Amino acid sequence: MLLPELKLRRDKIRSLMAQHEIDAALITCNVNLIYTYGRVVSGYLYLPLHAPARLFIKRPNNMVGEYVHPIRKPEQLPELLMECGLSIPSKLMLEGDELTFTEYNRLAACFPQTEVVPCGTSLIRKARSIKTDMEIEMFRRSGIAHAKAYEHIPSVYQPGMTDRQLSVEIERLMRLEGSLGIFRTFGQSMEIFMGSLLAGDNAMNPSPYDFALGGRGLDPSIPIGVDGSLLQPGQSFMVDMGGNFYGYMGDMSRVFSIGRLPEKAYAAHETCLEIQEAVAEKAKPGVVCEDLYNIAINMVTKAGLADNFMGTTQKAKFIGHGIGLEINEMPVLAPRMKQELEPGMVFALEPKIVLPGIGPVGIENSWAVTEEGVEKLTLCKEEIVEV
Repeated sequence: MLLPELKLRRDKIRSLMAQHEIDAALITCNVNLIYTYGRVVSGYLYLPLHAPARLFIKRPNNMVGEYVHPIRKPEQLPELLMECGLSIPSKLMLEGDELTFTEYNRLAACFPQTEVVPCGTSLIRKARSIKTDMEIEMFRRSGIAHAKAYEHIPSVYQPGMTDRQLSVEIERLMRLEGSLGIFRTFGQSMEIFMGSLLAGDNAMNPSPYDFALGGRGLDPSIPIGVDGSLLQPGQSFMVDMGGNFYGYMGDMSRVFSIGRLPEKAYAAHETCLEIQEAVAEKAKPGVVCEDLYNIAINMVTKAGLADNFMGTTQKAKFIGHGIGLEINEMPVLAPRMKQELEPGMVFALEPKIVLPGIGPVGIENSWAVTEEGVEKLTLCKEEIVEV
């Protein structure tokens, strides 16, 4: 990755550090290393407030550069900093919400005279919530590849398939278009493979994970997504594969039908499209996230579909979420979320309805907040496609 881009990202973090009178950050978690160094390594990126960043690396051992230094263990950090002509920081931030208890304490113990604060995760996530021009371009490119894969979905469906068999074929389409496969989320409470395919009443099954819709899953160890059910005529199925083509988690859901659906399914789907249009029209810098959520709730209630919106027995309490290097970044379009949209934010908007006996309908697209409004980043047919 180009150094000017990395400097721009690092300086966003430095600006937040300065507000909290933090002298340096020690970054070691994968996603934050991708953001600040451009790749995953085993080691530590030391980010001083007023000096160039330095990488202290354990693996791989073939990386060299003016600001790259080999290291075997974190206890070497203070000595190596002094050898580089850097003073020991008075206040150092660590990624407190991501490091294990043991690792956090070990790193903190390396700096016994330093005030160590755990706010690294929150400050870096805040910096990451405002994307650079290059990051938004990665989303645009991902959206193109994502749409190409989805366009071929009707061609891989065969009568008599289970949801699992179809999901495997769609995952293959995604990989052929360049998907990296991994589905990154923040925190330890959500796990999924490449995304989900939800067909028929399986979309009603609640999940322990905070996704918009659940699914029973194939095994209690991963209780989400396909459950091996036979796909039936008159069912809808929703494809929601993570669009990770360049490290950035683009988000797009589309609905397909096996034969013709009852008319109420098309009416409910149209309601979701109308919600998307209304929210996108309202969304712009300065708009409060909760207000966008309320637009959706008011519209779906007026349509008489509130009981089926964002789930049935267990409802998701949001209609959208920030995306980036992880699928669940800021902002969140949800009740009591007073955060205002800012230019450079990127979020997924996903109004969805589940109809018993039929399946899921609705839409999900990725959007970038501009100075004037929002830009749709995922461009693909939005009507229900019959297979």
